[in-house]
Amino acid sequence: MNFPMTPKIKSRLLDVMMGSVAIAVGVIVNALGNHWTGAHLEFFGGIQSFDYAWATTLFFVPFVAGIPVALLYGFGGKLLAMLPPLILGGYNYLQVYSGNIPVPDGYILLPFIYWALVVVVAMEFCAAGGLVGEVIIKRTYGRSPKNQEHLIHKHRRDREEDEVVPMVNKSSEVER
Repeated sequence: MNFPMTPKIKSRLLDVMMGSVAIAVGVIVNALGNHWTGAHLEFFGGIQSFDYAWATTLFFVPFVAGIPVALLYGFGGKLLAMLPPLILGGYNYLQVYSGNIPVPDGYILLPFIYWALVVVVAMEFCAAGGLVGEVIIKRTYGRSPKNQEHLIHKHRRDREEDEVVPMVNKSSEVER
């Protein structure tokens, strides 16, 4: 069976391919950062588990992982940047839950709902990194001047040339 490849289908397939590559790079960067810090977000051992390595793993590593996702995918990369922490965090949680990674002494596996809150925070910081990646691509954030021609107000001399017509109070005409 022959499937026709129209330009629209080719464009969509290219978007899916680049999105998949961008997500894979984000997962790899996130995994390398997690390995570098050595902290596991899915473990809880009391207040001592919240140290600098844990904070770096939660905030900085996803932020850095979001930048290449947006750089590879382009505009819309900040939305795709939310997936690498979810994929990697879900994989790590399932590895610990299934027993492939042992829980250290004095620690417990976070309950799923608490772990989900931690992953959502990581996803948001990864999206912020994706936003920075989009800003790097565009070199500015917001509208570019060529798209703002319809918003630019008239020049001052054009405003001075316009006649100002005073509004007449129609209620005074009715009373006469």
